[in-house]
Amino acid sequence: MLKSLAVVLEQPERLSLTTLPVDSPAAGDVVVETLWTGVSAGTERLLYTGQMPHFPGMGYPLVPGYETVGRVVDAGPDSRIPVGARVFVPGARCFGPVRGLHGGAASRLVTRGDRVVPVSESLGEKAVLLALAATALHALSGSTLEAGALIVGHGVLGRLMARLATLRGGEPPVVWETNANRRDGGTGYAVTTPEDDSRKSYPVVIDVSGDASALDLLVQRLAPGGEIVLAGFYDRVSFAFPPAFMREARFRVTAQWREGDLAEAARLVESGLLSLDGLITHRAPASSAPEAYPVAFGDPACLKMVLDWRTLA
Repeated sequence: MLKSLAVVLEQPERLSLTTLPVDSPAAGDVVVETLWTGVSAGTERLLYTGQMPHFPGMGYPLVPGYETVGRVVDAGPDSRIPVGARVFVPGARCFGPVRGLHGGAASRLVTRGDRVVPVSESLGEKAVLLALAATALHALSGSTLEAGALIVGHGVLGRLMARLATLRGGEPPVVWETNANRRDGGTGYAVTTPEDDSRKSYPVVIDVSGDASALDLLVQRLAPGGEIVLAGFYDRVSFAFPPAFMREARFRVTAQWREGDLAEAARLVESGLLSLDGLITHRAPASSAPEAYPVAFGDPACLKMVLDWRTLA
């Protein structure tokens, strides 16, 4: 029987490294030995604190993680992925009764071959960022950005959105960030605070902060007929109707990537058009996962925490 050492959230704020049995691979599956996993400061923080709103598949214990890079060590005849390939894995559901939500933070994974994306060896640990790059790409795909955009939040997702928006040409985006520790790194676009930005005519406002309490302020900065994109994760959202009515505001909710977004993000990165530099700030051996997760969620200087599973070999 295959086994894997996995990060297990047993209940909110109770995390351990546990050896779990892994489902046997089918003909279309691949077995991946993990090299690195990223810790999501958004979705995984909500799971860790117990603040994640309930939805199908939610519950404890669970294996988190959807930012995995590893090497294929076994491949079924229908998987179409060669043994030895370096791949990005957006999570897995292979741990039997332990929920995989999203199931990528483990030393060994079994998943369908059509779910993984081959990546260049040269990307190294930075390939864990492809999930966020694909999410940013998906969020931007429905908006016209040539006349400028306001992006709220300068974490990893906000930085990737700003970089992708800049690639489109036109007026560079403006990013709001209230945390002074996160205002650096804005190449080709401005990073400021709401207080220092007087513009009230943004055609597009994209929130990646997940702070629903700021929605009234964002409506006030919108141009008539403008669009607010909710790209964070929220429990409930509400806003004052009269200002939105006066502006004929449009609201769009965007989820994570869709089919093709991961492959397109990988293409942009490997072509050199989209840089992933400067986004990974913290690293820890996978054996230190119980200590690393609180740092990823609580240290304002931590943009992205990466766990190194090679140290377990």
